[in-house]
Amino acid sequence: MLTAIAIAVDGLGFAAWLFLSSVGLTLIYGVMRILNIAHGGFYALGAYSSAWAIGLYTATGSPVAFSFLLIPLAALIAGGIAGLLVERGILKFMYGRDEVLMVLVTYAVFLILEDVTKLIWGTESYIAWQPAFHFGTVEIVGIPYTVYKFLIIGTALLVGLSLFLVLNKTRVGKLLLVVIEDREISSALGINVTLFFSVTFVVGAILGALGGAITAPEISVSPGIGAEIIVLSFAVIVIGGMGSIGGAMIGAVIVGFARAASVHLYPPAELFSIYLVMAAVLAVKPYGLFALAESRKI
Repeated sequence: MLTAIAIAVDGLGFAAWLFLSSVGLTLIYGVMRILNIAHGGFYALGAYSSAWAIGLYTATGSPVAFSFLLIPLAALIAGGIAGLLVERGILKFMYGRDEVLMVLVTYAVFLILEDVTKLIWGTESYIAWQPAFHFGTVEIVGIPYTVYKFLIIGTALLVGLSLFLVLNKTRVGKLLLVVIEDREISSALGINVTLFFSVTFVVGAILGALGGAITAPEISVSPGIGAEIIVLSFAVIVIGGMGSIGGAMIGAVIVGFARAASVHLYPPAELFSIYLVMAAVLAVKPYGLFALAESRKI
């Protein structure tokens, strides 16, 4: 019984983190058809910015409770600036090119962002534990969990709900759906496709940075965290269906519970379990659970 509860809570916490870290990747692919490898760089920028800002803030002796507000602020600034520079400085010249070429370009951007983080923050690890431990712990049937874990779960639900409402209940969201359906027709109708691309990429970069920023208080922020998250995020969106926000959420839940179950039942299979689930899903649904196969133009 205790093991089942531990798997459920840990699975939800891991799923929330994965969703926040991968939703920006699937959003950019859904709109722009770009598999953005640079997403890992945005994640790292958010993590470093958050840890650095929290460290400076707490060093002043200010109330630790307010340090939580620095997390979305760091993600907004770091992701917004980096996303805008990458999209306006590089990607806008590459639109319409082959998708494989775009993967190579974004991979090059990822390598650049990795070096940028080292130039700004060095190679030392940053630890910003204050927000995670300030809120204390809560016991569930005798098992202690940090309250911060549930704040991450709440943040993931809020982000998912916000994206759903924007895409389905607003005029901007409906125009974006038109752009996704057919770029040429959208342009003919007077829709500024370039502007939608720019905004989408920046929003996706901010979401990627948010995933890193909100994770920073629970980990040691060090070089290489961006490479790890891009692999896990890719597994999530492939399982859910590339370009599907709902699919990213379901994929994160599946991966989260698979990972939690393996950790508690058979720890050596922790990493293997994620890719086993991905392989099993793709064997049945080659395009993911919630993505339709696209017609191929010859």
